[in-house]
Amino acid sequence: MSAEFPLSKSVVPRLESVASTGSTNADLRARADDEAGWPHLSTLITGDQTAGRGRLDRTWVAPDGAALAVSVLLRALPVDAAARGWIPLAAGAAMAAAVAAQLPGHEVAVKWPNDVLVDGRKICGILAEATRDAVVVGAGVNTAMTTEQLPVPTATSFAALGADVDEDRLLAAYLERLGAHVSALAANGDAAASGLHAAVTAVCATLGQEVRVSLPAGRILEGTATALDPQGRLLVTADGAEHAISAGDVVHVRPAGS
Repeated sequence: MSAEFPLSKSVVPRLESVASTGSTNADLRARADDEAGWPHLSTLITGDQTAGRGRLDRTWVAPDGAALAVSVLLRALPVDAAARGWIPLAAGAAMAAAVAAQLPGHEVAVKWPNDVLVDGRKICGILAEATRDAVVVGAGVNTAMTTEQLPVPTATSFAALGADVDEDRLLAAYLERLGAHVSALAANGDAAASGLHAAVTAVCATLGQEVRVSLPAGRILEGTATALDPQGRLLVTADGAEHAISAGDVVHVRPAGS
């Protein structure tokens, strides 16, 4: 992992790199009360996260040096709490752009609500957590993870794709875009007026897909993902009705032979 991150440090007011930690999100949440010391867009990173978590309380573990864990503290938030549901989507769009800049010739997209895909395989997961009057957004990017180290066949990494990632450039691009998205969302009050709805829609690979959604209480919904509504929910048409999904595990259903 780059030792200094000069580009990234020029983008945010504070960036701290630690050799190892259990969870960068947990560490940053613990610092959320210190507004003067950890202002808006303060960032904590490590190349060795030993107790990371993803959505639905899934564990996220990578070998030391194989992935970059990034957590960003957001304080300048939209007044309307409903608009804050766009924050993980904003992070996904920002990371997709940062990844795409270093992987020319590859298809980089976002799987709703929080995975960044390269050629259909997951390279990054995102988890946003509210803490008092702030939000901590965590991202885990597979950087130097070898093909043998990938946890599942549907995952990928820069190394597995034969790319030598510039972590500082990747992080700086992500932080700059994330900051811009959140700033526009807070200033305009909603995703449409800020341009965030259009930006996320443009990179969302889930739209137009046949999907299977695992809902709370064990329900399964199968249909076509058609759009994102004003709250960032996924609209799925199934059985002649439109369903707005705010939380659920989404699988892209690939037809046989595709």
